[in-house]
Amino acid sequence: MFNNKNTAFVVTDPQVEFLKPKGAGYGLTKDILRKYHTTENLTELFKHAKAKGYKIFISPHYFYDHDQNWKFGGQGEQMMLNNKMFHREHQYQETVKGSGADFVEELKPYLDENTIITSPHKIFGPESNDLALQLRKNGIDTVILAGMNANLCVDSHLRELVESGFHVHVAADATGAPGQEAYDAAITNFGFVADRTMSTAKVLEEL
Repeated sequence: MFNNKNTAFVVTDPQVEFLKPKGAGYGLTKDILRKYHTTENLTELFKHAKAKGYKIFISPHYFYDHDQNWKFGGQGEQMMLNNKMFHREHQYQETVKGSGADFVEELKPYLDENTIITSPHKIFGPESNDLALQLRKNGIDTVILAGMNANLCVDSHLRELVESGFHVHVAADATGAPGQEAYDAAITNFGFVADRTMSTAKVLEEL
């Protein structure tokens, strides 16, 4: 069983870009989102986390105009930058409502004083943001992980958090991926790296 004293939710990229038809990456993820009811399961996790006093840490993806000046990068980075995914003009600009960088509307009612939005991760993992610091400062040693994309940002967050000494449980059907092969690869890796790979229903049973 989990408890809200030392356990929190970490959600990567719950944003329009991969979760809604308007997003540049939705064409890659839509089949998995429908098959596993990803958005609905994320909403259930947020709703029950708020009701039971669990903190939610969101590790978002943002790119700014100055990131377009990067001199090199991998294929995934180049795809995101070339398509201006998760784009905001600068740090001082509010996220444009409904843009690819915006959080999906279903989750917004559950964002409150127990929601910690970290500085953005820039590629896939949390090594360059303040997620681990925020978790430790809040007394968290156990994480329930969900979000997008299972084979990239979720997987990278899982590995880094485990390496940093956290217990990590993945809510697998509250993740999505660009196709079945990518999703299956992520699930295989979760089975080796995470404490447990769980369904949303099982997570809710243990809150």
